[in-house]
Amino acid sequence: MKTDFTHYQSAHCENGVASNLLRHQGVSISEPMIFGIGSGIFFVYLPFLKVNYAPVVSFRPMPGLIFKRVVNKLGISLKRKKFRSEKKAALALDENLKNNIPTGLQVGVYNLTYFPDEYRFHFNAHNIVVYGKTDEGYLISDPVMPEPTILTERELNKVRFAKGALSPQGQMYFPTKIPRELNIEKAIVAGIKKTCNHMLVPAPLIGVSGIKYVSKQIRKWPKRHGIKKTNHYLGQIVRMQEEIGTGGGGFRFIYAAFLQEASEVLKNDQLKELSKEMTTIGDQWRDFAVNAARVYKNRSNQDDVYNSLADELLNLANLEKQFFKKLKKAI
Repeated sequence: MKTDFTHYQSAHCENGVASNLLRHQGVSISEPMIFGIGSGIFFVYLPFLKVNYAPVVSFRPMPGLIFKRVVNKLGISLKRKKFRSEKKAALALDENLKNNIPTGLQVGVYNLTYFPDEYRFHFNAHNIVVYGKTDEGYLISDPVMPEPTILTERELNKVRFAKGALSPQGQMYFPTKIPRELNIEKAIVAGIKKTCNHMLVPAPLIGVSGIKYVSKQIRKWPKRHGIKKTNHYLGQIVRMQEEIGTGGGGFRFIYAAFLQEASEVLKNDQLKELSKEMTTIGDQWRDFAVNAARVYKNRSNQDDVYNSLADELLNLANLEKQFFKKLKKAI
């Protein structure tokens, strides 16, 4: 069982799977366009929820939401299934492959045998495409990898039913019906509006307000928790920003590419200028990550490092507040 499926590498797994599945159906839509229409830019800080003994910081919406928003805005039908039984999950996937249907899966990262050891950690919201099955195993298109690969049936079942937070429960999904005409222009505008509303929402832990809140916490953490725990918390922010699912810095560059593409579709030069501005903001997020990493690795010789990092984060919050106000006005 093998489908004539073309693998394209991408920066982010969910964007890549969405783009690759839709391209297979004849809808030529880029990764940045998927990300922008799906309102992939987000920020939330959840101090009451701990992962790896540190508060949760997320630079993206819940797994699955980006693709769900894209198909909803474009009028595409998408089927999703979860399973309690590994056997039933395998049978459903095999049935799709028999019918030449490449299928998206949510999987855990830790037991992906083709991942380098340094990238294998307990994160259960990774996305891949299965497009065939041979005597060796299942044919895998993982969009963050340069080439397709293979997982045995046992290996695939293990990652489909990974335990812990965001357990995939064998989840599989695939487009079932594509409209003859897609209103990309309307979807772009709706996606931008949702992103702006999310980032500018007047809630203390979400969007720009959430970034400001974390800035305040960084100033308090050394006295409240001590240096060791503070540095661990900083490491969590950097990991979520730069390593897990592309993260905040990388997302800014993808969003800049989306605005560049959207400016041509909508014939709106303001979006082209805002694309450049978002790239600059992305650079500053990367600078923050580098400086924070120096602190938690004890390689910084700067005085008053925690207030300095808090100032950087506060500046980023102010830049993004101005940016999203201008973006909302531009469309």
